Amino acid sequence: MQGVIRSFDPSTHEGVVVSDTGDGDFVLARNALEGSLFRFLRQGQRVVFDLDDDGRATALRTGAEPDMGLPAT
Repeated sequence: MQGVIRSFDPSTHEGVVVSDTGDGDFVLARNALEGSLFRFLRQGQRVVFDLDDDGRATALRTGAEPDMGLPAT
C-alpha cells in the first residue's frame, strides 16, 4: 500500500499513516522502521507499507522500490 505520514513521534516511534486508497488510517507497528532506510518520519512524507496481522502499518519503505518499477535507492 501507499500512503502519507499523518503523524510521527520520534521519541516513541508512534505514528499514523493515511492510505492513498481511502482504506483509512493505520497506526504504525512498533517495528515499522526496522530494516528500512528511515530513522524518523515527517508529516506529509510519502511511504509504501504493508499491514501486519493486527492491521498496523509495517515494513515502511520509500517509493523507489523494485515493486513500484523504479530503481532501488
